[in-house]
Amino acid sequence: MFRWLIAAIALGLATSQALAADPIEIHIGYLGHAGVKTTLSLAEQPADNDGIAGAHLAIEDNNTTGKFLNQHFTLEEVRIKPGDDIAKVAIDLAGRNDYIITDLPADALLKAADALHDRDTLLLNAGAIDDRLREQDCRANIVHVAPTRSMLADALGQYLVWKQWKRWLLVVGSHDPDKLYADALRRAATRFGAKIVQERTFEDTGGARRTDSGVTLIQRQMPVFTQQAPAYDVLVAADESQVFADYLPYRTWDPRPVAGSAGLVPTSWDAAHDQWGAVQIQNRFMKLNMRHMTALDMQAWTAARMIGEATARTNSGDPKKVIAFLKGPNFSVAAFKGTRLTLRDWNLQLRQPILLADGRMVVSVSPQEGFLHQVSELDTLGVDRPETKCKLQ
Repeated sequence: MFRWLIAAIALGLATSQALAADPIEIHIGYLGHAGVKTTLSLAEQPADNDGIAGAHLAIEDNNTTGKFLNQHFTLEEVRIKPGDDIAKVAIDLAGRNDYIITDLPADALLKAADALHDRDTLLLNAGAIDDRLREQDCRANIVHVAPTRSMLADALGQYLVWKQWKRWLLVVGSHDPDKLYADALRRAATRFGAKIVQERTFEDTGGARRTDSGVTLIQRQMPVFTQQAPAYDVLVAADESQVFADYLPYRTWDPRPVAGSAGLVPTSWDAAHDQWGAVQIQNRFMKLNMRHMTALDMQAWTAARMIGEATARTNSGDPKKVIAFLKGPNFSVAAFKGTRLTLRDWNLQLRQPILLADGRMVVSVSPQEGFLHQVSELDTLGVDRPETKCKLQ
């Protein structure tokens, strides 16, 4: 009994001394581009703090746990402006931070990653959905939190096939991102047994639709654009450039549902998501920011929480140890999606369920029932190990 008491006192003294010591500082950078992307819908215009707000919430969560582990997390935001040297900015930010959450276009992200190739800095991609970043252009110093286009397209494709809506009318925008999304949708159709009965291209001719005659013009244009199509079950739109897709629901010539870039939309997060404890984080985010949480907010939150989780599990401030654990087989992170999320070791993409939302409710969550996989059903979304072109370097 006496020995047990002495041991307890010694443990208490050791704990007190550890807590009294200066906490281990974990510095995280956030590298984004100046300005926000505009949308067709005024109700969906992104806030100036889109993305970074989610990272700030995660820092609070990390520090809640960090109090017990004598760890303290900080976040530094830097925005890229037109004309900035992305490599120089990335190197400067990496000089003060061991981890950088990014919301950058694909080419800019690759420039940042290559500039930091010989450092121990880890980039966590929260914004770019390009498959090539995980495939032929993959980098060993980038972990991808944002889902890929192929993951989003596969999630939608599974649901449409599960619904027996197998005949698709594919409408594609005229910009490069639209074409990339269309490629992913074609792949999903082939993969899951759907048929694209016809493709149509919507040319962006410019012009303002927010005019006194805009609604009348759209109401006349969209039915004409979609008439005389072969028999189809659902119109699938590929319009990442936000030119036309939001004008399609309720305006097609034939009474058919719309999916893809409008109507039923695949996304990593939605303000209507309320399962698996999501209401808790939705409410906390709303209280802090007076707005709803977006997909980019959640992707940035997840990125910062991944660092917090790996730091807590290793109980270390050494970036090499933390990064090795984060990339290792024992890492996982909870993100209010019904399952713990893990990394694909062949391309460092975060496995995750994809929500299918209509703007007011979450209609379904993919992967869908019946789409099986020998390792993880989440690997039915996106490029699987046997298909990958990635050679991490």
